[in-house]
Amino acid sequence: MTNTDTTITAPHVQPLGDDDVAAATRLVSKIDSHLRGRIIGQDELIRALTVCLLADGHILIESVPGLAKTTAAKTLASAVAGSFSRVQCTPDLMPSDIVGTQVFSMHTSTMTTQLGPVHANFVLLDEINRSSAKTQSAMLQAMEERLVTIAGTDYPLPDPFLVMATQNPIEEEGTYVLPEAQMDRFLLAHVLPYPAPAEEIAILDGHADGAFAAEEPPAVSTDDVTALHALTRRVHVHPSIRAYIVDLVNTTRGGGPNPIPDLRQDVRLGASPRGSLALMRSAQALALMSGRAYVVPDDVRALRHPVLRHRLQRTYDALAAGIATEAIIDAVFAAVPVP
Repeated sequence: MTNTDTTITAPHVQPLGDDDVAAATRLVSKIDSHLRGRIIGQDELIRALTVCLLADGHILIESVPGLAKTTAAKTLASAVAGSFSRVQCTPDLMPSDIVGTQVFSMHTSTMTTQLGPVHANFVLLDEINRSSAKTQSAMLQAMEERLVTIAGTDYPLPDPFLVMATQNPIEEEGTYVLPEAQMDRFLLAHVLPYPAPAEEIAILDGHADGAFAAEEPPAVSTDDVTALHALTRRVHVHPSIRAYIVDLVNTTRGGGPNPIPDLRQDVRLGASPRGSLALMRSAQALALMSGRAYVVPDDVRALRHPVLRHRLQRTYDALAAGIATEAIIDAVFAAVPVP
């Protein structure tokens, strides 16, 4: 794991004061207002985007076509005065098209490095499952280590660095399943539902009035986001809450102090320690968004589906029986006592 992950639980981290929480609340309010200016309804999506921004994590947004996945990702990027790049994933996309490559100069007879679109604060990988497994794996190092290696040389990525990937689950022709190693690197996997009728009317009204055409100035700066990262890491997580998180994740593996009978008939692979970190980091972000300097059990429970749905691998029997991953997650949380 990165140093950022390990410092979250360091015992010498100074607790947040009232001024710290107030400063974070002001910044989060600005970000929230910016997002709600272009994202109609979809409160859970707005919460997920904000959590990823605060927790320094990546997000995978999945839905049927036409639900503004790309718009949501671009809106988050526009909320911050940072660099943005969009990669349209296609089967012929090569790893070098994302991370960069070396180019030979005929004039100087030397090799020069040409950085790819991944070198931006916000990177949108549109329809990520349309790129090949080889190209998808090119993002593994970038997402985890925040750097890429080109011709043996490491190139650090900008800070902050956030990957927003979208995928369409219904068109399987010409798509590639994301490898489990890459899925695990997304802090959240959010499934976008259809808007409510009233929200859909508001969308039509906004387009008819031209309200979505106007460009809004950024709500915060990249320095503000970096400051929010630091504040989020300082949100207090009581040892009992940490033990609760570990028990939950161990239960997804068929273990823990309160194992679920016959869970292995439905789950062939539970969450990894990265899942434990994701639960804690998202809970810290939610606590800060709620104006608290400490995590409560409800913070851990609130994002259990986006944090864990892409980390549990169901068995063929569970898939055949139509057992939803969310139902398994709910059973795990019901089995583990709340501290």
